[in-house]
Amino acid sequence: MEWIFILLIIGFFAWRMMPTKGVRTLSTDELKEILKDKTKQFVDVRTPTEYKGRHIKEFKNIPLQALKSQLGSLDKEKEVVVICQSGMRSSQAAGVLKKAGFVKVTNVKGGMSAWRG
Repeated sequence: MEWIFILLIIGFFAWRMMPTKGVRTLSTDELKEILKDKTKQFVDVRTPTEYKGRHIKEFKNIPLQALKSQLGSLDKEKEVVVICQSGMRSSQAAGVLKKAGFVKVTNVKGGMSAWRG
């Protein structure tokens, strides 16, 4: 019986880590190539403290917990590129954006932990 419970827990975490349907994934090397693209919006969903410690200047800080209330500050017609520390929160943010009707959403794989810039 405990094996079933363990499998359910593993399955739950595997499901949570799956990318949101319709969300593109980008490596940090690919990110470097598009940072100057004015047709894209760059959003860092980490906390203000994390953002202040180290960030990419093109990214606007909108913490994940504030994202729903600040959706109006983003243009649904433009692609939104989201980043966090590891890729987990930005994956959640991508889901929030997709549910809110944003069509072009991209998650930076590995987040700031993978950023070498």
